[in-house]
Amino acid sequence: MSETRPDLRLLEDAVAPRVLAAMRSASRELTSLGVRHALAGGLAVGAHGYPRGTQDVDLLVGGEAFERRAGGLVTLRAGIPIQIDGVSVDLLSAGSGEAFLEESLAPPIPGEIAVVPATTLVYLKLKSPRLKDRADVVELIKAGLDVEGVRQYLARNAPPLVARLDESITQAHTEED
Repeated sequence: MSETRPDLRLLEDAVAPRVLAAMRSASRELTSLGVRHALAGGLAVGAHGYPRGTQDVDLLVGGEAFERRAGGLVTLRAGIPIQIDGVSVDLLSAGSGEAFLEESLAPPIPGEIAVVPATTLVYLKLKSPRLKDRADVVELIKAGLDVEGVRQYLARNAPPLVARLDESITQAHTEED
């Protein structure tokens, strides 16, 4: 799966039109501000082969989305959307020890919505404590995820998550039988 391009058209029958409109609007706004960003979360799961309903827009954003102030205070830059037409726009950023997430971000291109690579998406899903995120990984595996590519990515960037990936692979195979 990581070798194929994500396809946003897969979302059209699974996601509410207002969520898709919010996705496009948020991306346009971030692009106009020069903020690197890529679709993550449930919308990215859908674009990578397992379309499902979701009520928000999750975006991985570069550090330029934030202003750093004295005393360690970090705030959003002016104009960064956090809600559009009642749809939450959740911004994810690289934390301590996650500089590798920057590889998933490229300069924004007007009219295009970037999607995080499957490797990054699985990392974000596996680090979450939510069962829903683990279920997304299982469904991506069943949809044809390049598990060896993801395993190599995790081994390089987040070795403790390899065991969670293996558990998800086992679960996917159990459900396929």
